[in-house]
Amino acid sequence: MEKPSSATLAADAPEWASRALAELTQLDPLLGTIPQRAGPLPWRRREAGFAGLLRSLCGQMISNQAATAIWGRLAALPGALNPDGLLALSDEALQGAGLSRPKLRHARALAEAFADGRLSAAVLADLRDEAAVAAIAAIPGFGPWTAEVHLLFGLGRPDIFPAGDLALAASVAALRDMPERPKPKQLAELAKAWRPWRSMAARLLWHHWRHVTGRPAGEAG
Repeated sequence: MEKPSSATLAADAPEWASRALAELTQLDPLLGTIPQRAGPLPWRRREAGFAGLLRSLCGQMISNQAATAIWGRLAALPGALNPDGLLALSDEALQGAGLSRPKLRHARALAEAFADGRLSAAVLADLRDEAAVAAIAAIPGFGPWTAEVHLLFGLGRPDIFPAGDLALAASVAALRDMPERPKPKQLAELAKAWRPWRSMAARLLWHHWRHVTGRPAGEAG
């Protein structure tokens, strides 16, 4: 199988990414055209474990710019990026960093799950994809989308596809010239054709959508 040009992938992409892109190009040639049109595929990562999930929580339902600002203030608080340290901080300090009351409660619930051992980077690494998604989604404020994005960017799982992501649906519609965005169930069904490299397909589609819309590079969506 012909491998894609090194120019189609960021230099820091893992070794398996080249194989994934080559196989996806065979499975769905349209996906293989994305780097040629949108530029080399960046390889975005997120920290695994507590800090990575906390950052995902900060970014829910707000713009990338606002999320970055909140994260910067939160990360500057002593101890905020470890479970015990966050639990020791006052509500006033966390709200001062920009966390809303619901996100404050969810951040504490996440910290408690890590502090008591229900969650950890090691626990998540040992779980299969579906079980890991379920374990994260069991924490208040963390639904399947947040869990799937964490597995994709934080844990580097190769076969994750957040079918509920609006940007992925929009990208597929634009790429395939569909009259409307596919619904989550339809998108999940379409993504089955990209197994076992659905994470690479998602990365390509997000890259394509940023290119189409002219949005600044972000992690997802």
